[in-house]
Amino acid sequence: MAASDDEFTAFAEAASSRLLNTAYLLCGDWHTAEDLTQTTLARVFAAWHRISKQDAAFAYARRTLLNAYFVDCRRTRRGDVLVGSDELAAGAVEPSSPELRLTLMDALAALPPKARVIVVLRYWEDMSVEQVAAQVGCSTGNVKSQSARALGRLRTLLNATFTDSDDAASLATGQRYVRKVANGPDVTPRAL
Repeated sequence: MAASDDEFTAFAEAASSRLLNTAYLLCGDWHTAEDLTQTTLARVFAAWHRISKQDAAFAYARRTLLNAYFVDCRRTRRGDVLVGSDELAAGAVEPSSPELRLTLMDALAALPPKARVIVVLRYWEDMSVEQVAAQVGCSTGNVKSQSARALGRLRTLLNATFTDSDDAASLATGQRYVRKVANGPDVTPRAL
């Protein structure tokens, strides 16, 4: 039993910061993200003896985090309006422009919960369409269509934000920035 507890402790120490960052991107509030991460780790600990492959432990924890987030959205936070924050998680890459980061967080917060989950998993966690579909519990076509709609909404929000600023020229009115995040290594999602 002590060996199992030690294994879980090592897992929790290794996975907690990544889970916390994902939870923050989902809910937009550090306090709620900490609560979601704590709930996730408690549920994973309760099921630790059932996780047969330790390689699958993080996937189980991520799915548990998503379930906790969806329950939290349904239960208590319907009226909350998510706002951006200038706080950064420990170990996050410092963005070149804090205003850009806040704008991107505000745009992400404008998405519905399920679309936000799909965008975070696809472009922050860098998961494939099939992996996201398995995590969220929907078809790959649903992931593709929700991802396209969410990226379109982000483009619209970013275009509206950057039309009058000097950043518009450097970011090509927000569209290229979203595409670069969506398509690969030009801009890493961790810079958000």
